[in-house]
Amino acid sequence: MEPPSEKMGQIDLSVDMAGIHFENPFMLASGILDETGGSMVDIAEHGASSVVTKSLSLEPRKGHPNPCIVEMEWCVLNAMGLPNPGIAEYGKEVKEYREKVKKPIIASVFGSSIEEYAGAAAAVRRLGVDAVEINGSCPNAAGLGLQFGQDPDVVRELVKEVKGAAGIPVLFKLTPETGDILSLAEGAKQGGADGLVAVNTMRSMAVDISTRRPLLTNVYGGLSGPALKPIGLRCVHEIYTELGDGIPIIGVGGITTWEDAVEYLLAGALMVQIGTAVSYHGPSLFADLCSGLATYMEESGYSRIEDLRGSLRGCSR
Repeated sequence: MEPPSEKMGQIDLSVDMAGIHFENPFMLASGILDETGGSMVDIAEHGASSVVTKSLSLEPRKGHPNPCIVEMEWCVLNAMGLPNPGIAEYGKEVKEYREKVKKPIIASVFGSSIEEYAGAAAAVRRLGVDAVEINGSCPNAAGLGLQFGQDPDVVRELVKEVKGAAGIPVLFKLTPETGDILSLAEGAKQGGADGLVAVNTMRSMAVDISTRRPLLTNVYGGLSGPALKPIGLRCVHEIYTELGDGIPIIGVGGITTWEDAVEYLLAGALMVQIGTAVSYHGPSLFADLCSGLATYMEESGYSRIEDLRGSLRGCSR
């Protein structure tokens, strides 16, 4: 299937967020087919409006040893441990993408301290990315990510420092592992975040009863795939109900079909990220998502994404 045009008939799929133009609301999530510039180019050429890089740090990181992925019926558990070659080395992948594609690229960053996060943000800015996504919610790398994303005061300070260092739009990726996601969202907003990404994976585990051992070397891994969707939807709707149009929300978690994407948009997301589903269905999934969404909007009387966003019935705000 050919990649869709930005406007399909009278339906406008384009989105403007944080001063960046996206030709449709479908982004590639961090950690899926973003190891190389070539794979990101392929995703963009098949219809994704933008890509998010793998999570990057100032220094190279090996991650966890195998086995680090478990595939289950309704989900995938991964404990990769944030492996990456370091920002300087990854720069050649960003360069390749930039040379071949004129679509936004967003860099996901992490560190072991707020200062490292800020340094990483400044470093990826120099690579020429369009925005920074703060990974403040990785559940499977001790001391990296999640510890910075569960306290609203820490979130506020982290976003503030990254925003100052980056000089470009900053998104904050929220964890579902909290009893009060609204306070975390508010902390990110107060720190100056230009958008929220809801949500990251959720700590889970699997056991091999024959060996009586955990299936993952790291014991715990992050759950993604269809099983995460109800949680992601709830988080997006809670945030949108409280903050409304005050800050853009990017929904992520378990999106496999255009119907899944519509659910997130109705719940209050302005855009969505696709991750695990791409590893199963390939890059052509993005064209299918755009086509299905455009047909739904036309049949339902919506002409713009902004009109569809948050139009869930039966819920008061």
